[in-house]
Amino acid sequence: MAKEERADERAWFEKEIEASRYQDARLCKRFGMVLERLWSGIGQTIPFACQDWSSTKAAYRFLSNQRVSEQEILSGHFHASAERFKSTQGPILILQDTTTFSYQRERPELIGYTGKMAIKRGKNGSLRPLTQCGILMHSSPVVTAEGLPLGLAAVKFWTRSRFKGTTALKRHVNPTRVPIEEKESYRWLENMRQSTALLGDPVRCIHVGDRESDIYELFCTAYDLSTYFLVRTCVDRLAGDGNHTIADEMVQVKVKGLHRVEIRDAKGHPMTVTLELRYQRMTVLPPIGKQGRYPALQLTVIHAKERDVPPGRPGIEWKLLTNLPVQSRAEAIEKLDWYAMRWKIETFHKILKSGCKAEDSKLRTVDRLANLISVFCILSSRIFWLTMISRCAPQAPAEAAFTSTEIELLECIVPDLPLTAQAPPLLRNLIKVARLGGYLGRASDAPPGNTVVWRGMRRLTDIQLGYELALNRSG
Repeated sequence: MAKEERADERAWFEKEIEASRYQDARLCKRFGMVLERLWSGIGQTIPFACQDWSSTKAAYRFLSNQRVSEQEILSGHFHASAERFKSTQGPILILQDTTTFSYQRERPELIGYTGKMAIKRGKNGSLRPLTQCGILMHSSPVVTAEGLPLGLAAVKFWTRSRFKGTTALKRHVNPTRVPIEEKESYRWLENMRQSTALLGDPVRCIHVGDRESDIYELFCTAYDLSTYFLVRTCVDRLAGDGNHTIADEMVQVKVKGLHRVEIRDAKGHPMTVTLELRYQRMTVLPPIGKQGRYPALQLTVIHAKERDVPPGRPGIEWKLLTNLPVQSRAEAIEKLDWYAMRWKIETFHKILKSGCKAEDSKLRTVDRLANLISVFCILSSRIFWLTMISRCAPQAPAEAAFTSTEIELLECIVPDLPLTAQAPPLLRNLIKVARLGGYLGRASDAPPGNTVVWRGMRRLTDIQLGYELALNRSG
């Protein structure tokens, strides 16, 4: 194969590693090899992906190298995410959430633990605590307002060994008086700072988090950085003059509009529900124990509550807090749609665990596992992007996602369906990849999801390998 063709084949790899920062240039070259091998064998073990002992040993040495960390592995990807951010316009959502990777090891102390759970013991059903071995990861994927993922902007790994004794401390000290820097929740502030600095345009960034991100220090950090946040609340904070709470003030707010949304019931059947919208700008006060350190803030509260809830299921109710202005029903609905995008991070974590099989690894130490998961983060971002690009930008050229060789092979081995023959080239090729992964492409089927895409890409890689071998043999 010609050199220019080969460069085209590895275009997306090169973009992810060209800005990587390593102390030794040889580490960058080896990282490229590991990334490519794991992509070709996504979801398989390292020996299966590498195929020979020399490459397998090189991969293990890279992951265990003390001069390699997760930040160095992801540095090139972070830079690529920032470049993709610059090529877009309008508001960008930076999602934040934590996920746990669980492992079973003979020496769990080499990894650490993520928490404790109660399990049954014996026939009498008594419970005993079981310490879970594993790693926690707090990530910040970047997505457009339309849902197109642009990559990661920040990642933090840790185990609860680092915070051992914090729970016991809280029994004797009011949690609001423990400095945020000594809590696990500090990761929310760290990721906000890192991602905002990386992207370099804070006024376009909206940091989105679930109820765990309802942290007053996070709100103050957003003001310090001149950026925005949108979080779901779990705390009824003091408001106004301090003699009432947010809930007390929102009770006095009239319904300012209705919003109809499509959902699915417990059996998967579509249905339409109506939400009552209330929103109000108000003064929100810090917790009593922090009022000497943090100022009061002017924030917008949005309440969306389902009207006429049918019996047999809980009603939908969202309580959001933001420093964005909301002055109309349309702006309130926009913020609800942005928060709904938070589910994208759950999809990203699913690809890590189900597609890349991050929890199946047998590596024995926390540093090696963190390095491996960092590589998987790059692969998962690519799968996620491939799945969403045809939905968010169906008119983009097929070459934006596939190489010329991949397009040629797909044309040869996957015939067009009557329903997709007239589809835009990018969508048509993605459906062909998904069909390699088991997607049927019937008229009633939803667009291809991440599972069939990663299965299809794995098969396409094997087919391309056979094609290259045949091409080389025939001269």
